[in-house]
Amino acid sequence: MTTFAPYRPQKFTREDYGREETYRRTRFPVERALTLIPDAYRSAEFYALEQERVFANSWVAVGCTSQIEKPGEVLVASVAGQSILVTRDKARNLRAFYNICRHRGARLVTESCNVGRMFRCPYHAWAYGLDGVCLGTPLFEGSEIPPEQQAMFDMSDVPEFNKADYGLLPVRVEAWGSFIFVNLDAEAAPLSESLGDLPSRFAGYDLQEWTVQRGKPYSIHANWKLIAENYMEYYHLPWVHPELVKVSRMEDHYRWQGPGLYTGMTTSPVSPDTEEGGWLSLPPIQRLNAADAVSGRFIMLFPNLAFSVLPNHLFAMFLTPTAPNHTQEQTFLLSHPESLAPSDSAKGLDKLMKFWDLVNVQDIEIVERVQRGLETATAYTGGRMCYKFEEPLHRFQNILIDHMVGRRRIPPGDAQDMTPVFNGSAHAHKISH
Repeated sequence: MTTFAPYRPQKFTREDYGREETYRRTRFPVERALTLIPDAYRSAEFYALEQERVFANSWVAVGCTSQIEKPGEVLVASVAGQSILVTRDKARNLRAFYNICRHRGARLVTESCNVGRMFRCPYHAWAYGLDGVCLGTPLFEGSEIPPEQQAMFDMSDVPEFNKADYGLLPVRVEAWGSFIFVNLDAEAAPLSESLGDLPSRFAGYDLQEWTVQRGKPYSIHANWKLIAENYMEYYHLPWVHPELVKVSRMEDHYRWQGPGLYTGMTTSPVSPDTEEGGWLSLPPIQRLNAADAVSGRFIMLFPNLAFSVLPNHLFAMFLTPTAPNHTQEQTFLLSHPESLAPSDSAKGLDKLMKFWDLVNVQDIEIVERVQRGLETATAYTGGRMCYKFEEPLHRFQNILIDHMVGRRRIPPGDAQDMTPVFNGSAHAHKISH
């Protein structure tokens, strides 16, 4: 029997992080593969290249459509170190721009807000429409500058200057379901290519109708990939989540993934709530098919959106890397109006948020422990995959490697719609999909 030794300790350069050979052992089939090199979670040089090759070239999730429903409502996001504005114009179309004034580079907006009819720079009052068009240089409307003095501030007589050339710098923006995505790469393929078959898998949920009901931010002292990888595997549940494993039983877990830049899992069926909590505190929507009506769907959409869809609510996690060892996580609890109809729905939402917070805090404690281990144990050079449970990690890590080495591909789906990950048996087919 052939055995495979771990990597030997090695010092990598920034150039190495863009080379295929660096990841040779992670490219093996999952049953023989090693995890990503530890530098991927701790190196400042890896982080810098990752920002450039992953986050500046991907469809990055930045928020929920219900956060900006009306013209003038603005969402401020950080993508690959760039501050981005997302808003709706007068026709309610999504628009995204770099958060910078075209005059002297001042940041236009510091936090999510409602700017009304326009963006106005706080420095010299240059103004821009919600469609990014430059309206005034400066715009005197609402100012205390006397009319007789306004001419001296006006830029209209500056030689070879045309306001039409100085609108806000646009960023590509698209929406799917409840989510908003931006891409800094003007030449990137459309969002649909990354989503793969997710729109068809979730067609019955009408996710575009689900709205944010609760939210909570978390500051996590761990690399963003550790959070993502923790989300996409069941292996740790019996030890880390004693409450969760009662309503999401190991024997009810399956891989659930087709072609697309994502990993997918499902719990089917979802078990009833216990005294410690659960997922069924609101009534389900009635339009779901037989499989969706009893299942939880768990998707990690590359690079930074994790979302869990149950018959009555959706829990989303948006990951924003801020350093090799730190991630800002924003979570939202969404639901469909149908599930919010009961008069006591606020109580149900609070109960759901409390349960998700419990699970999330347990996960944060463990990923921060992993981060400390990776930063202090230089003798560790990577571990073996548990192929029964960690195929999604292998898929995710190879998507990341593709981006790091400049390869573009969409991974195929599993051979069967529901692949059991625990005690493989005919149990996989007890619900018709």
